Amino acid sequence: MMRIADHPILGKQRKREVTITFNGTSYTALEGESIAAALLANNIRTLRYSEIAKSPRALYCGIGHCFECRVTVDGVRSKRACITTVKDGMFISSQGVDSP
Repeated sequence: MMRIADHPILGKQRKREVTITFNGTSYTALEGESIAAALLANNIRTLRYSEIAKSPRALYCGIGHCFECRVTVDGVRSKRACITTVKDGMFISSQGVDSP
C-alpha cells in the first residue's frame, strides 16, 4: 500500500484502518479518506470504463467537477470516488464494461 505515513508538515498520519471491497476484492483503507485515495493507495488506477468507447477511465480532477471517477457504491450508481468518503464494509464496483 502506498501512502505518506510521515508528512513533513502534517506529521505522522494515524488513522484507523477499515476494509472496503472493490470489484469483489477486499482492500485496506484509512478512515476519512476518499474512495479514490484508498484505491490509488492500493495501486488501482482504473475506476470505470467509458460508455461508448469502453476505454478505461481514472481519477482526473480530484475535486468532484469532471465525473470521470464515477463508481457504484453499495448499489448506488455514479458516486464520485474523489469526494465520497470510505466506510468500513463498503462495497464499490466500477461502471462500464461488464457492470450492471
